[in-house]
Amino acid sequence: MQNKTTEIFRDAPVPKAVISNVIPSIVSMIMVLIYNLADTFFIGQTKDAYMVAAVSVATPAFLLFMAVGMLFGIGGTSLISRTLGEGNDQKAKNASSFCFWTGLLIGILAMIVIFIFATPVSMAIGASADTVGYASQYLRIVSTAIPFLIISNSFSNIIRAEGNAQVAMMGMIIGNMINIVLDPVMILGFGWDVAGAAVATVLGNVFAALFYIWHLLSKKAMLSIHPKYYLAGDGVAAGVFAIGIPASLNSILMSVSNIVVNNIMANYGDMAVAGLGVAMKVNMIVVMLLIGLGTGIQPILGYCFGSGNRSRYLAVLKFSLILAFGLSAVMTVICYCGADPLVHAFLEDADAFAYGMSFARIYIYSGPVIGLMFVFINAIQSTGAAFPALILSVSRQGLIYLPVLFFFQHIFHSATMLAAAQPITDYLTTALSVVLFLYTFRRYFPTAPAESQHIE
Repeated sequence: MQNKTTEIFRDAPVPKAVISNVIPSIVSMIMVLIYNLADTFFIGQTKDAYMVAAVSVATPAFLLFMAVGMLFGIGGTSLISRTLGEGNDQKAKNASSFCFWTGLLIGILAMIVIFIFATPVSMAIGASADTVGYASQYLRIVSTAIPFLIISNSFSNIIRAEGNAQVAMMGMIIGNMINIVLDPVMILGFGWDVAGAAVATVLGNVFAALFYIWHLLSKKAMLSIHPKYYLAGDGVAAGVFAIGIPASLNSILMSVSNIVVNNIMANYGDMAVAGLGVAMKVNMIVVMLLIGLGTGIQPILGYCFGSGNRSRYLAVLKFSLILAFGLSAVMTVICYCGADPLVHAFLEDADAFAYGMSFARIYIYSGPVIGLMFVFINAIQSTGAAFPALILSVSRQGLIYLPVLFFFQHIFHSATMLAAAQPITDYLTTALSVVLFLYTFRRYFPTAPAESQHIE
């Protein structure tokens, strides 16, 4: 497996190395996107906007579960790719086993808490009297999949660090296809409504997690989840958490900011909340593709950093930035022009549709630069630079977004302007990511490149 990792990360031409990792990563994100859209679409076919609003309200809690998966997935990928670049296979196995068993334990504890307290959690995150029943039902069922959700989200990233991007992609495809196929059957066919969407989500995550476990137990895997490799010391836990915590904080703050904006938007009625939820789904078309691009290049950058290959690192980064900008521009135009049919697919209510259309076109304004932001975020994470990664993670949906949101609420008193807080934030965060990357690269990367490893 080390030969395969070396062949892709060190020896392949830069465009081939990037594309071979980015395409499976983007496909995985497309599947996540389709499954998210499918849930909302088939719930929308019930013609009950309160159900759409309930699923939108429950989304921030779901993001919290995913944040734990990102902690181990992004943190583990960063550490493992760097240790493989250093030639330390043993520590890579220690890291993968640590991520699996620690994530599983946290998932079991979270499952118990959310299952018991689903109703108060739903009320805390913005559910109204009309939607709390649906939201708590959805959360209680989905909570049973939290351990599997953490494993599938962790190892869909970690497995890419060993050069198996196709395997990582297949796990995502299997899980999300099961969810997509079961959604219409359980929501509309069985008439289970919100509960049907939740059951489909549970089964999708269970099968994705089982696929990754099967791979990790096979002889094809270089990494391992065997308990004998479990190690928290020797810099393993610290290395995972140094990047994983900032990455998960970004998801947590995204969840918190969604809760805040849902509560503020609730002042304009449940239809405004439903419209905002659908607009976020439409915006995800661009965001998920570009997240896929960013996460796809991180293992390559981490390997180059670990091996001290400065020139190849810069070559990968330059190619990725060009690719990200081109993809951002194309997807922005597509989503802006296609906002009407996309929003209409989810919302029939005239008021909810009006809100959704307005919000969707505002959100997409951040499209041209958001790809660059995700590339720089992953470039920083690939170096293991904890402090710059932390600053960037708490800025986009926290230190920058929340003040902008509250400022807009105070000044404009408009639902439309509340939505405009997100693209303004994304432009500011992109500028910050450039500054932090330049600092990170000059501060943490060796100034003298490893000439013997300069194989383009």
